[in-house]
Amino acid sequence: MNIKKYLSVTFLVLLTIAQCNASKILAAFVFPGKSHFMMHTVLIKELLNRGHEVTFVTGLSLGKNLGKNYTEVLVPSYNFWPEVISMFNVKTIFDLSSLTLSDFLKMVDVIGMKTTEFALQQPNVQELIHQKNTKNVYDVLIVEQFYQEAFLPLALKFNIPTIASSTLGHQNFMSQMMGVITPWSYVPHGSLALDDKMDFWERLWNTMSSLYDDYYREFVYFPKQDELVKKYWSHLPMKIPTVSKMTKNTSVLLLNSYVPLTSPRPTTLGMVEVGGMHIYPPKPLPAEMKAFLDGATHGAIYFSLGSQVKSAELPPEKLQIFLDVFAKMKQRVLWKFEDDSLPKLPKNVMIQKWMPQGDILAHPNIKVFITHGGLFGSQEGVHYGIPMLGIPIYCDQHLNINKATKAGYALTLNFNDISRENLESSLKELLENPSYRNKMNQISSIFRDRPVSARDSAMYWIEYVIRHKGARHIRSAGLDLAWYQYYLLDVIGFIALGVVSVIGALILVLKMLLGSKKNKEKIN
Repeated sequence: MNIKKYLSVTFLVLLTIAQCNASKILAAFVFPGKSHFMMHTVLIKELLNRGHEVTFVTGLSLGKNLGKNYTEVLVPSYNFWPEVISMFNVKTIFDLSSLTLSDFLKMVDVIGMKTTEFALQQPNVQELIHQKNTKNVYDVLIVEQFYQEAFLPLALKFNIPTIASSTLGHQNFMSQMMGVITPWSYVPHGSLALDDKMDFWERLWNTMSSLYDDYYREFVYFPKQDELVKKYWSHLPMKIPTVSKMTKNTSVLLLNSYVPLTSPRPTTLGMVEVGGMHIYPPKPLPAEMKAFLDGATHGAIYFSLGSQVKSAELPPEKLQIFLDVFAKMKQRVLWKFEDDSLPKLPKNVMIQKWMPQGDILAHPNIKVFITHGGLFGSQEGVHYGIPMLGIPIYCDQHLNINKATKAGYALTLNFNDISRENLESSLKELLENPSYRNKMNQISSIFRDRPVSARDSAMYWIEYVIRHKGARHIRSAGLDLAWYQYYLLDVIGFIALGVVSVIGALILVLKMLLGSKKNKEKIN
């Protein structure tokens, strides 16, 4: 057999194997957050690359030309930020930087309910919900664990297991939904600027915040999602469990986290860390941008506030501070700025509406990354070993930047307190003090040191759940216990009752003996 025929036969064999192992996957990621899709896009494309058929219910299109195995159920765009800004009576998203935990939970509650119901109302989604053919249509459901629980009945409708993904990484309630107790003594709440080394008052604050979050989720938020389930899924022939119970029927949870960006904590086999799966080998930069960075003899700074927070919406006084400080620096600055132009732009600054962030951070002349502290950007900064100046605005950004600052590879600026003096001094410290780069290199080495890549790990566990029909054998039995049984309150109560009974009996016997003795003394 000549080499051409051998390669042809080999290709056909491999293609046959791939087709035999191909599965039909239903994925529903309807939350219209652009940063969230950095993880979801990778999941979908990797599944397609492995020969699987994917039906994707999505709030953002992945575009065309993804092949015949890809079906997209596109939900129209829904801009929830005007409602958030109106809810808190603020002018811009930057005013959300001082939200309390209570305010944050109300915010994600509202946007979760709004975006979920909006998606459920769409005709193409309704067509899927009321689809007649349900037998052997799909092998698994993949959903995002982010305030979209009313899509979980898809697993019941098609009688398939559920895999969830978390773009926010570890959150306390995610451990509970997988049957693990979260120790609040050293595991910080996902929205608090704390780390795993807390003093008494921080542990008290963490405990109270975590209790409040659990209460709010179970007794305020879940009942609202239950109402959506009743409204849109009442046609199903089976009894639908509560949302709280459906979340605990997750086979595997893919977490956008990895050490050392998350602190060690109890997990179970079904909690799989795949943080950084969106990071691919860097591609060549556009010619103009490459020339700009190549010519940065004193190094360069990359500035981006992510996909949701826009530099173009900075208050005028803050915008001027950045321009003034950048103009005085000998370093060049690449700035993701969402307007076409910026008056009086310093010569050492280049702005563009969109920039290939990972490819930029891979450039050897990048010395500092100014970031809002989103998890995806933080992972990229760590992967490429770039010290960071964090300006957190909301959500987990405070926790991410606080942890990075305490670890010694970042500095933090409170948005409301930004001035020319502290911005300039912070950048100078990061640029001139080698300790930040040295520490970041250590952290980067840990983050990149893995037994298998994040993408391969995610694909393995998705296919594992499919192969083993839901992999019920890795599900924690603790999920089937009542809360008082889970926390051993019934056992503790029984032991306490036994101890009290024994002590009570001893006291009674002692009283009887003393009473008998006194009676004898009286008789004598």
